[in-house]
Amino acid sequence: PSIFQACVILSTHTLCTYFTTHADTSLSVCSKLCFAIGGAPIQVAGSATAFFLQIYLLDIAQINPFHASLVLFIGKAWGAANDPIVGFFVSKSKWTKIGRLMPWMVGCTPFVVVSYFYLWFVPPFTSGKFIWYLGFYCLYQTLITCFHVPYSALTMFLSTDQKERDSATAYRMTMEVLGTLIGAAIQGQIVASAHASRHCPLYNTSIDKEVYMIAAGVIGALFVLCTVVLFMGVKEKDDPYALKTDKPIPFLKGLQLVMKHGPYIKLTAAFLFISVAIQMVQSNFVLFCTYAADLRDHFQNIVLTILMSALVSIPFWQWFLQRFGKKTAAYCGISWIIPFAVMLVSIPNIIVAYAVALSSGLSVAASLLLPWSMLPDVVDDFRLINPHSKGHEAIFYSFYVFFTKFAAGVSLGVSTLCLEFAGYDTGACKQPPHVAYILKLLIGAAPVVFIVMGLVILLLYPITEEVRIRNKQSLSELR
Repeated sequence: PSIFQACVILSTHTLCTYFTTHADTSLSVCSKLCFAIGGAPIQVAGSATAFFLQIYLLDIAQINPFHASLVLFIGKAWGAANDPIVGFFVSKSKWTKIGRLMPWMVGCTPFVVVSYFYLWFVPPFTSGKFIWYLGFYCLYQTLITCFHVPYSALTMFLSTDQKERDSATAYRMTMEVLGTLIGAAIQGQIVASAHASRHCPLYNTSIDKEVYMIAAGVIGALFVLCTVVLFMGVKEKDDPYALKTDKPIPFLKGLQLVMKHGPYIKLTAAFLFISVAIQMVQSNFVLFCTYAADLRDHFQNIVLTILMSALVSIPFWQWFLQRFGKKTAAYCGISWIIPFAVMLVSIPNIIVAYAVALSSGLSVAASLLLPWSMLPDVVDDFRLINPHSKGHEAIFYSFYVFFTKFAAGVSLGVSTLCLEFAGYDTGACKQPPHVAYILKLLIGAAPVVFIVMGLVILLLYPITEEVRIRNKQSLSELR
């Protein structure tokens, strides 16, 4: 009887442990979808600024290329500098009834919307336009950081299960690509009339200014709606990774530990170069279509083709990384864009442009999905090496965004300065031949070089599928 009782007790304990753990780690489709919708407005607004802010500053606001480069670089650098600062304050935030991260996202949303709207408003004066756009772009970058850092870190507070987090990340990336598509569609279709060839002599009319403000208002309303869905549909868990006896580590000590973690440095460096390449293509693509490829009347549809291809590709890459591993997926997906970038610059006609757009969407999807899918694995690896540390998630995410934003700011500033040296004529219908040559370099050669550099660094990334599975088993035993 004693052996029988022992077997019954052991079996009951095992079943209870299984069901409790399963209930604690599993996520419903509704929760994943609401989580994903919450990240969409970041990409909606980011897509609009990435594709159109540069040409807006040059041709609608009509500030000179040097001042435009300063706005883009200083704004991005300011946003990057805010990431570790926001990460510090997020890591110090106390638990509330709606969570530790959720108050940040809900509280900053109205201010993000207002700052974003005035970023696309042409002030009724000329001499102070540079200060106006620099001020509102920096303000917008600060506020969007207050949303993005806690939202990114929220991935680690949804579930302890790597598979569930990867699934939630796939939902998020699908919705963010959809958000990028929606942002480009809203902005592109509404403001297309301001850049059409037949409209060229009428640059900077009141109609051109108004269409940008209308687009900003629509995107702002969408931002509020998606934040409401996030708040209503996602339940944040209070640090499910730490032992009950663990105490939060000081921020500077945590930062020191994070910056010494090899896998994090290698992953961040690799995707830093890759994100610079993607950002360079995004920011110069409309200018390239307008002044270097005679595709002025098609750019908005080409952009939509790229993003629709990326949207459809996300489920494929999610399957691919599960089947062949994340590192292999990164190499196959991101290197795919290289021949097509060269082809677009070499043969800039409408048929080739649409073919390149369709193919390039695969690489865009991989570049969006892979870093956010691999970063939780790096955090798990860090947790295994430092089992009694707590509260470091915001540091990982904020500094990853810091490095990529800063590099993107440098690339934006440098590319706009290159246009200045090439003789870019603000508001003109035609540009000097040197401008077309520089745009071809910024769309073709430069991104290819950055992508190759990123993929070379990724060779050193040590977390293979075998290491990831071993870490998962070790963390389960630790917990």
